[in-house]
Amino acid sequence: MKILLGLLFGVLLLGTFWFLWQKTRPVRTIYTLVTPHIDTLRQTVIATGKVEPRDEVLIKPQISGIISELHKEAGETVRQGEVIATVKVIPEMGALNSAEAQLSVAELTLSQTRREHDRTAALYDKGVVSREEFEQSLTALQKAEEEVQNARDNLEITKNGIAEKYRELSNTQIRSTITGMILDVPVKVGNSVIQANTFNDGTTIASVADMGEMLFRGNIDETDVGKLHTGMPVRLTIGAMQNVQLDAELEYVAPKATEENGIVLFEVKATVRIPDGVFIRAGYSANAEIEIQRREGVLAVPEGCIEFEGDKAYVEVLTGSAEEYPQPFERREVKIGLSDGINIEILSGLTADDRIRGAKIDPKANR
Repeated sequence: MKILLGLLFGVLLLGTFWFLWQKTRPVRTIYTLVTPHIDTLRQTVIATGKVEPRDEVLIKPQISGIISELHKEAGETVRQGEVIATVKVIPEMGALNSAEAQLSVAELTLSQTRREHDRTAALYDKGVVSREEFEQSLTALQKAEEEVQNARDNLEITKNGIAEKYRELSNTQIRSTITGMILDVPVKVGNSVIQANTFNDGTTIASVADMGEMLFRGNIDETDVGKLHTGMPVRLTIGAMQNVQLDAELEYVAPKATEENGIVLFEVKATVRIPDGVFIRAGYSANAEIEIQRREGVLAVPEGCIEFEGDKAYVEVLTGSAEEYPQPFERREVKIGLSDGINIEILSGLTADDRIRGAKIDPKANR
């Protein structure tokens, strides 16, 4: 037992000395080597928003009543003038009673005028009255007939919302004012609807939009808005559509800002180019990548390789063999240009044959 305890103590003592010796050894620092490469650099800003139709029209009735029939559903395509719904008019009892009374009075007046005209016509045939009196009697009869027809039309309008002779122009047939797709039908059969007036916008029967012409509408921070102008290329990424990127063109930058949660934002709009076979639904959330600057065929290095001191930039250039230890580096000043956040343009100070110091290699990662 004593021998075993002694051996165990000796092993622990040697292990402690080995651990302390390893800790006191200098750390071997090795860096990765990066070679400048030819690249295309793009500087962009991001705007968040959504894709929506350029023109969305709300279809509202021109008469109040109750929806008696719906001819279309959301998602269907309609042409201009096509009927979407039918409204049944509920007449107001006072107006209906007045229209019926006017028709009765007009019919009584017509009956009386017709009898007087018949007597005048008989006397005219006998040569008792002049032709002038006969024509006046005929005119009075025609007026009475027209008043009866007007009263009858007025009664039909009060009861049904339209007269029979204007059936094709009936405003009880709610028609689409544009050609496009129905995005929403917020009413159902039996719902009451009211027409637009001075005090009310009216009930929306359906919303129709041309889905072939889409628009990105988003917001951008005030720090980036000064770099934008109309005509800039835009790349849209839609979250609901994986691996689909759409090209667009910036067409509007708001001249006035809005404030949301203490952040000053400016509205931007971009015309979306939709390729064949791709269907974009209204309201998709999207991110717009607006290209501000672009450099093609420039010498670039990773931005992490650059050291900054004041207004100057430096890199560590390898001056000997990569196998030497410590690795021989020379600090060299360089002029930099455009950066895309990952790589940065080198204007002068480096060539494509140089090798510069990159990230430090962790020796534990190789064990």
